[in-house]
Amino acid sequence: MIPLSDDNPTLRTPIVTYLLLGAIGATWVFIQGAGLDPLSLVSSVCNLGLVPGELTGRAPVGLPVPLGDGLACVVDQEPINRLTPLTSMFLHGSWGHILGNCLFFWVFGNNVEDSMGRLRFLVFYVVCGLAAAAAQVAVDPSSPIPMVGASGAISGVMGAYLILYPRVRVNMLFIIIIIIRIIPLPAWVVLLYWFGLQVITGLPQLNQLSAEGGGGVAVWAHVGGFVAGLVLVKLFENRNLTSQRSRWRHRLHPDHP
Repeated sequence: MIPLSDDNPTLRTPIVTYLLLGAIGATWVFIQGAGLDPLSLVSSVCNLGLVPGELTGRAPVGLPVPLGDGLACVVDQEPINRLTPLTSMFLHGSWGHILGNCLFFWVFGNNVEDSMGRLRFLVFYVVCGLAAAAAQVAVDPSSPIPMVGASGAISGVMGAYLILYPRVRVNMLFIIIIIIRIIPLPAWVVLLYWFGLQVITGLPQLNQLSAEGGGGVAVWAHVGGFVAGLVLVKLFENRNLTSQRSRWRHRLHPDHP
């Protein structure tokens, strides 16, 4: 299932959402070489990505982690490591990774920003990203494997959307072999399905015998970010904006819940 759009109009231009998308895109192109230069890509992931074992000091210094093409990340004790919970939010590992994250953020981010206000939304986004990083570190504190991606912070945005607009319809693209359909579904169905999938996928990571259980995806960062969004959304919500949005949405879609 791929989200394409929702029936949730915005009152104001989502400037922060645009700026964050621009920052993510600029990082991918100018720092990571748009994935075209393996050395630039690996260097950015190694130096600016979050390595749990570097933060906790539980990964052996000098331990190499192969990343393909004869390249490897080496565990170090550089001062920049303290900033990687933040810098890792703007890095990605491939075109599919960045495009998928940006699509989810495009669909859900503008509405959450419109319900909080710009500054509150920016703080909320960063806090959810940090919570996501903390969750992944807590699950595997000695891991030497770098974690990158905006998906933890975006998961927080999705958790907020679930609380704010559970019944709004989200237009989902379904692709089953050669069958392609766009089906509108309530947001609570889409988001709870997605969250349940993350939990199920991440359960093997809790088994010490299967540290690679998530298939290379930091699913517990997704879970941590989503839960943070659920818990924090009411602290950041601007109720006046939410009420205005609800009235405007019902005017445009009187037959929708």
